[in-house]
Amino acid sequence: MSGHSKFANIKHKKEKNDAKRGKIFTVIGREIAVAVKEGGPDPNNNSKLRDVIAKAKANNMPNDTIDRGIKKAAGNVDAVNYVSCTYEGYGPSGTAIIVEALTDNKNRTASNVRNAFTKGGGNVGTTGCVSYMFDQKGQILVDKEQYETDADEFMMLALDAGAEDFNEEDDSYEILTTPEDFSAVRETLEKENIPMAQAEITMIPQNYVELTGEEDVKMFNRIIDLLDEDDDVQNVYHNVDEQ
Repeated sequence: MSGHSKFANIKHKKEKNDAKRGKIFTVIGREIAVAVKEGGPDPNNNSKLRDVIAKAKANNMPNDTIDRGIKKAAGNVDAVNYVSCTYEGYGPSGTAIIVEALTDNKNRTASNVRNAFTKGGGNVGTTGCVSYMFDQKGQILVDKEQYETDADEFMMLALDAGAEDFNEEDDSYEILTTPEDFSAVRETLEKENIPMAQAEITMIPQNYVELTGEEDVKMFNRIIDLLDEDDDVQNVYHNVDEQ
């Protein structure tokens, strides 16, 4: 994993998302709706909603848009029921890809996901076929340009808050937690006014794969782009080193 920068990948995703601002807001809007339905509209009593709000702010979603989403979800008893589903599969050269979706039509979503894999020369596999290659973690990334601090002091703050691991890279700090401790750690850092470029529970590959063939890179990007364009798709995780 030497030379692999998680933050470079995040910036790469951010740049893509900036061009598709509506898409990322749609994704987060659905997460808000699900969180409100499960735990109510008050963030003080709904830790899942607090986490989604933090994710929304990290993606520069305006506060009034967040508030509107919460009120809409709370006031609409006939709101669409989104079902969570996960797909696993293989891209070029056996690369591993996990797709998380929130959908009101599982047949449509399954067909679209399968189509994206097929067009990129990959295939959808069975549940568990690649997820064993990933660890579910809470991940918080802090841009060094946004937060100047002593690395050792920051590490102690994060570990005292309950973080599992702390990594310093050239351009960022990475804080890892268990999924269970994520909310508490994030809220502690938030109270310290620490700006977060990303704060969410994610799937982190145990090992990264480098695609060297031009055709493999092209086909892999085709899969990812098609999945990105699908409104039902919430998150895409993979083990390709995009450096």
